[in-house]
Amino acid sequence: MKKDAGLACLQDGIAALGLTLPEGAGKRLLAYRDLLLKWNRTYNLTAAKTPEEIVAHHLLDSLAILPWVDRALSAAAPPLERNILDVGSGAGLPGLVIAIARPDAPVTLVDAVQKKTAFLRQAAIELSLKNLAIHHARIETMQGRYAVILSRAFAGLADFVALTRHLVAPGGHWLAMKGQNPGAELAALPAWIQAPHLQPLAPPGLNAQRHLVILQQA
Repeated sequence: MKKDAGLACLQDGIAALGLTLPEGAGKRLLAYRDLLLKWNRTYNLTAAKTPEEIVAHHLLDSLAILPWVDRALSAAAPPLERNILDVGSGAGLPGLVIAIARPDAPVTLVDAVQKKTAFLRQAAIELSLKNLAIHHARIETMQGRYAVILSRAFAGLADFVALTRHLVAPGGHWLAMKGQNPGAELAALPAWIQAPHLQPLAPPGLNAQRHLVILQQA
């Protein structure tokens, strides 16, 4: 059987990030990659077209925020549920990747585009992700409270927190993935947000600026 070169690339990247993933997570991540490539031919879910691009640009990029997701979940005071919401999840980034990496954490994905949620539902079935819930909805209509709210390519920071303020649990965190330093977006945050923490990221194999913005209510 031909060895999947992507497995070594993924394993090396996970090691470079200093992460520990549950048994079988690597194979599940590559199965997700293959589903993404298959559905992308018809649904145009991502600009990445090769297995190598998806490993670097999507899988490792999403996994790079895992230590801060873990910290936010650990900071959730009982009886707050250790749950996660990924807003504008698209093809499942980063939420589906986080669901694979942390199967004990309930993860909800929401997107307003039906073809994307159709893909996400099929991926959840094929990957046997029992901790994953998918909603085809606008974020304004969502209900519930979440310890961690994620976004990767959803909106500017001010819109992100304003549209999801009703969903963040007391003491919860927003984690927004950005490219270059989003200085103008940080300056436009509302007064009810605490001083933000800007964390540079260095996903292996991705030669681009990446940052994580960590936010809480004041």
